[in-house]
Amino acid sequence: MMKRKFAGILVAWACLAAAPLLASGAELMVYKSPTCGCCSKWIEHLEAHGFEVKSENREDMNLIKAQNGVPREMASCHTAIVDGYVIEGHVPAEDIARLLEERPVLSGLAVPNMPTGSPGMEGPNPVRYRVLGFGGEGGVVTFASHGP
Repeated sequence: MMKRKFAGILVAWACLAAAPLLASGAELMVYKSPTCGCCSKWIEHLEAHGFEVKSENREDMNLIKAQNGVPREMASCHTAIVDGYVIEGHVPAEDIARLLEERPVLSGLAVPNMPTGSPGMEGPNPVRYRVLGFGGEGGVVTFASHGP
């Protein structure tokens, strides 16, 4: 009887561990091009992980990036703002949640370019990519790595 109870607890714990990451309702404002399909897929990824997302189609994305301090070498297709942080490109929801939990001294996170295998850029032949923290005292830092 005790073994069954323990097994039940393990199963419940495993289910919780596999459940989507909840972002406790953190709201992101996403600025994107009106013709970008991968941006919409990234938004779906965030919503599936508990984020509330508002989006605004913009033709002036370079201006949005400049106004929010995104370094040119870190630019991607969309820019988001969440709780004072800038999120540039296809940053995974788990990294945004970690950023909001740990609150490091950074301006934001970026996944430069549009690497295959990042959220919203799923496809064959995923690549290894880094999520970079920028705007902190230490310059650019690796916040996380993902991929094969």
